[in-house]
Amino acid sequence: MKVNLISIPVRDQQKALKFYTEKLGFLVKKNEDLGNGNYWITLVAEEWPNGPELLLEPAPNHFEPSKVYQDALLEAGIPYTQFTVEYLAEEFKRLSNLGVEFTMKPTEMRNVKIAILKDECGNLIQLVEE
Repeated sequence: MKVNLISIPVRDQQKALKFYTEKLGFLVKKNEDLGNGNYWITLVAEEWPNGPELLLEPAPNHFEPSKVYQDALLEAGIPYTQFTVEYLAEEFKRLSNLGVEFTMKPTEMRNVKIAILKDECGNLIQLVEE
């Protein structure tokens, strides 16, 4: 068994698509119009094109409990998910230069370094260097 798709709730799929591709560097794998302004948008890591897909899920717009959960995580400062990076300091500098807002600058925590960014779509994302 292996993970092939994971979703992240976004309130504006087109804004999320722009952020995740232009700033975070993901590549579009699928972008299919589902009608009613909804799309099946999946992304993959540039360095792992056949790896797990990230679905930009418009759930908060259609399912109130998803919106409540997303808001609660954001308010509590809890990241929705995490992405691994090779060199956190370099990624922090690159993303900061692109205007990405961080709620936690690179910080050492035992045997890893972490930072937390806002994805402009209602989520906090933790970056981890192992």
